[in-house]
Amino acid sequence: MLRWFIALLLIASVSNSFAAELESLVIRSADKQHHFSVEVVSTPQTRADGLMYRTSLPADGGMLFNFGKTEPISMWMKNTAIPLDMLFIRADGTITNIAERTVPQSLTPVSSSEPVPFVLEINGGVSTRLGIRAGYKVQHPLFRSKNE
Repeated sequence: MLRWFIALLLIASVSNSFAAELESLVIRSADKQHHFSVEVVSTPQTRADGLMYRTSLPADGGMLFNFGKTEPISMWMKNTAIPLDMLFIRADGTITNIAERTVPQSLTPVSSSEPVPFVLEINGGVSTRLGIRAGYKVQHPLFRSKNE
């Protein structure tokens, strides 16, 4: 029985360690642009796996969750060892709220302040360090802009 449990953990760890193709994402603050290389996850399985079992994330790395529809979003940190900032984002790329320095391994829900279709996870504390706040815009091909 113990062998099966260890084998399942190894399979989960290995399957989640293969990073998806990285895509460029930019967060525009009042006077700066902050560039990130992100994995985009959009299937139920890749969203469920998220950053679980990872032990590190590059300084400019992240994961963009595409839920495909605008709805209230709740995330958790189960099996996630890295403290994260979670940026909840509207369809037009506007950040609605940020949950900073989420607690690794926590099962406590982390929720959007309003229905959103996207969540960006980056290293914990990066939002504060870069001065990223609600209301700032995120640029990525998934976001629609009224000006486009």
